[in-house]
Amino acid sequence: MPESRHMPQAPTHTRKLEPSAIIDAHRHDDHQIVYAGSGVLAVTTDAGTWFAPGTQAIWVPAGTVHEHRAHGHVDLHVLGLPAYTNPLSLLKPAVLAVSPLLRELIVAYTSEPRTDNPERRRLRAVLLDQLKASPQRAVQLPAPRDPRLVELCALLQDDPADARTLAELGATVGAGERTLSRLFQSDLGMTFPQWRTQLRLYHALRMLADDVPVTAVAHRCGWSSASAFIDVFRRSFGHTPGALHRSQA
Repeated sequence: MPESRHMPQAPTHTRKLEPSAIIDAHRHDDHQIVYAGSGVLAVTTDAGTWFAPGTQAIWVPAGTVHEHRAHGHVDLHVLGLPAYTNPLSLLKPAVLAVSPLLRELIVAYTSEPRTDNPERRRLRAVLLDQLKASPQRAVQLPAPRDPRLVELCALLQDDPADARTLAELGATVGAGERTLSRLFQSDLGMTFPQWRTQLRLYHALRMLADDVPVTAVAHRCGWSSASAFIDVFRRSFGHTPGALHRSQA
C-alpha cells in the first residue's frame, strides 16, 4: 500500500492512521505521550527509532524533532504535557509499559472534549500518577553514525534473518570484529546481538501488524523457532505475538 503523509496536529488529540502512513518530521513545544490503541506506532528521530504496540506508549520530550510511522491501522492517541513540567524526568524519547488502567485513562483523556473542569483535572492527575509508575521498556533501535556501522546495519535492515556473525559481516564492510564490537558499544550503546534483537523485534511488529502468521514472522526475522521468537517477544512487550494478532483482528 502506498505511503500517505500527514501534517502534525494539536498536542492532545486522537486520529486514525492508515497502514504505512507517515506524519512528517516536526517538533512540539510540549512533551507528548503517543499511544497506538491499535496497530503499531514507530517514532523516529536522528538518534534512532522507538516502537510500540498497544501495551506500550512512547514519551517524546518537548523540542524533539520526530516522525511518526504507522504499521497496520493505527488508532493514535496523543497526550500533550506542558514543557515546564516533566513528570517522568526523561530528556530523551522512551517506551513505557501501558497497563489496562493506563490504556483506558489515555483513551478517555485524549478522546474527551478539551474543557478545563474538575472532572478532567482529576482524570489527568490519575493518568499522570499511572505514567510515573510505568516501567520503561528497552525497545529502541538506535541509528548508527559511523560509516562502517551504517553499511553493516543496512545489510541487516534489508534481511533481518541474516545469520552471519559479526566477523563475517565485518569482512563485508571492511572492519574487524573487535573494532565493530567497540563501535556498537560507543555508537549505539549496546552490543551487536542486542542491536540485532531490537532490529528483529521491530521487523516482527511490522509483519504482525500486516497480519503475517507468527511462524512466518519468526522465520523471516531470523529466530531458530517460533517458540524462541515468542519467548523474546513476550519478555519485550509483555504479551505473546498471538495476542497482538488477536488485537489486530
